[in-house]
Amino acid sequence: MEFVILPVHNEEKNIEEVVSRLKNLNVNIVVVDDGSTDNTYEKTSKLNVILLKHEKNKGKGEAIKTGLKHVLENYQQAEYFVFLDADLQYLPEEVPKILEPLKNNEADFVMGYRDWRKVPFRHRLGNWVWRTFFNLLFGTNFKDTNCGFMGLNLKAAKAIIDVLHGGYIIENTIFAQVLKNKLRIKQVPVSVFYKKKSGILRGIRVVLGVLSFIIKEGIKYRLEIF
Repeated sequence: MEFVILPVHNEEKNIEEVVSRLKNLNVNIVVVDDGSTDNTYEKTSKLNVILLKHEKNKGKGEAIKTGLKHVLENYQQAEYFVFLDADLQYLPEEVPKILEPLKNNEADFVMGYRDWRKVPFRHRLGNWVWRTFFNLLFGTNFKDTNCGFMGLNLKAAKAIIDVLHGGYIIENTIFAQVLKNKLRIKQVPVSVFYKKKSGILRGIRVVLGVLSFIIKEGIKYRLEIF
């Protein structure tokens, strides 16, 4: 069984369209409302999906953990899991592109990589910093280390579930854990659409916060392998 887990926070404008487009793919849809204050939960409750709710906002990582844990505990036939943002930054129609290497047993973990020409400069710069430090510290050469569009098989899901937490560090948290467990990794190109840019000051705070996490985890990783 294939599950798409959607962590959502105040996505009343997009949730119906995202779910509608996913239903065309014949996948199981899990929506985790992470403490929305708009009508996201009410709208989603009418869409015939698996719907879970946090009363308070806990962050993307905790929302993914809630969804993944629910599936693992309640669906013994679950084999593959895709994490997708609900803001239409990524195309729901490209879920099969994430699933294909998993189903063909080519990888345990699949992360999309973006065409950086389609990414606003300030986002591109922040991602360059993250990617450069991540590859340097973890001894890798990945094209993208912070894409939120990713998939896992059951083995990888069980390996990462206990470390899921937080917001913007979630992609690096998963990536680092996958590397520590020596799982097979594959990246596939995905389309990306930015509807808004982060404010400069907020962007700097986010970049520095994620960079601090990458450096800390990267140093720990290097010490563990030597």
